[in-house]
Amino acid sequence: MAEDYQGFINQVKRKTGIDLSLYKEAQMKRRLTTLRDKRGYKSFDRYFQALSKDDELFFEFLDRMTINVSEFYRNQKRWEVLESKLLPDLVKGKKSLKVWSAACSTGEEPYTLAMVLSQFFPLKDIHILATDIDENVMYRAKQGIYPERSLKEVPPHIKSKYFKPKGNLFEVSEDIKRVVTFKKHNLLSDEYESHFDLIICRNVLIYFTEAAKSEVYKRFSHALNKDGILFVGSTEQIFNAHTYNFEIADTFFYKKS
Repeated sequence: MAEDYQGFINQVKRKTGIDLSLYKEAQMKRRLTTLRDKRGYKSFDRYFQALSKDDELFFEFLDRMTINVSEFYRNQKRWEVLESKLLPDLVKGKKSLKVWSAACSTGEEPYTLAMVLSQFFPLKDIHILATDIDENVMYRAKQGIYPERSLKEVPPHIKSKYFKPKGNLFEVSEDIKRVVTFKKHNLLSDEYESHFDLIICRNVLIYFTEAAKSEVYKRFSHALNKDGILFVGSTEQIFNAHTYNFEIADTFFYKKS
């Protein structure tokens, strides 16, 4: 059984460049075993052969692996801190910010960020890079159509300004869609751009091993300008922030020193 899973890890890495060994094994193996069994495959080897030939199976595997749970203004109080406490200093003297929403999933986070930044800049001056390893979720993100439950934390004035009803769903306005550029990116193996003022990466690093997490923090630190901000998820405090040249700016916010 261990060799079967290890073989699967190797095959996936060859096919996709994704290294499953950098994710916490117990969680990932449990999640993928459930999916494999649900699809009726007795071994990971057979499951891999099937998903190599079937795009639907392959995208389902990517979806399950990347844990796509998101909503607009998730943990709303943290977005309030970003808007009222951190952004006023960050935008001082600037006509725009270089911003990255990493592991952006189905797009709620970068679109939220665009809405928050619209309080400081005209939309024509806002440009957000949004990346994810899963092209399927980014396809959904580009459509910008969401169920009402995804909007439960959106302030009413933002909801009326930037969303339009579409049946029982809601679509993000074209003005907001236009400021976000979606791009495939693997946090664990691809190059990072540099000179960011703000990087948001929330609720994905909890699935990485400690060594992989440390490497990503190091690379985020290099990618940020001095005084740039890293915004992480509510279970992802960086306990040794100084190791990465970060100081605590607020709960779940780190400033590059």
